[in-house]
Amino acid sequence: MLCTSDRQALVDAVRAAMERDCPASRTLLLGSLAAGTADDYSDIDVEWVVPDREFGACLARAEQILQGVRPVAAMRSDPDFRHSDRRRLLFVRFAQVPLFWRLDLSVRAESVADDEDYDRDNPRARAREGEWSRPASALANATGAVKALARHCPDEARGLLDRGFARIGEEPAELGVAAGGAAGRADARWPAAIARLARAAARQEPQLEPLAEEVVRLSEEYRDMGR
Repeated sequence: MLCTSDRQALVDAVRAAMERDCPASRTLLLGSLAAGTADDYSDIDVEWVVPDREFGACLARAEQILQGVRPVAAMRSDPDFRHSDRRRLLFVRFAQVPLFWRLDLSVRAESVADDEDYDRDNPRARAREGEWSRPASALANATGAVKALARHCPDEARGLLDRGFARIGEEPAELGVAAGGAAGRADARWPAAIARLARAAARQEPQLEPLAEEVVRLSEEYRDMGR
């Protein structure tokens, strides 16, 4: 089992590889790792700011660069910025790394590096139906639900599961939270609900089956942590 020092080493390696590939670029650490509030379950948020003229080329090389750090099991693009000309958000899962430690890599052109709203409401920047995987997104929600339960946040887990089931057109799970809301203990049926979402996603997209079973095993491993 990897520890948080391994995560920090991965962060450092990712940032170094990006800056080495494009010397005119810079990287920033974002999210809870940057704020110093990360826990064992926190993912990795990195921003890669590149010269405008090199945005397309850097984006095209991103997976190859990351493969040089550690084998990449999967990479997908946030549908909200799939066609943006100056910003993208890539979700990267490395092989043999805890599922909680997904890399969320924001790639931005220098000219919009400080513009949080760039292309946010631009319909032409968004992916069209069929250009992104709803099952893969639902599976990410299942992983997020395990993380939320491990953090004793069953209300958050419930929201993630509900959105995941809706995303792939499946009926939501019948779940509850004991008295106390988010501070209460999670319903003991939740591991089964997480497994149902993960396997439903894999039925719709069979290549996701190995990852789905990994999520199922993860939910069993953490099944008592939200209780």
